[in-house]
Amino acid sequence: MPIRWYGPADPSDATYRHFERVVNLTVHAALFAAINSGLWVVQELRQPWSHLNWLTLGWLLALLLHASVAIALRPARDPET
Repeated sequence: MPIRWYGPADPSDATYRHFERVVNLTVHAALFAAINSGLWVVQELRQPWSHLNWLTLGWLLALLLHASVAIALRPARDPET
């Protein structure tokens, strides 16, 4: 089931901004998984690339930082719902 926003896109709405951050995080994670796994497959088929470990680690740290920012900026829950 695709991620979908129901209602008007209002950038001043905190919930909409959080939704946008979560979607961006999802795209970031998908690109990390696709590109990184492809690079590791190519490395196994051809000559080893000595810097791939550092690239993977650096990108993973950036992804974790992105996730922590998305979680830290989560809006407060409405007590009525």
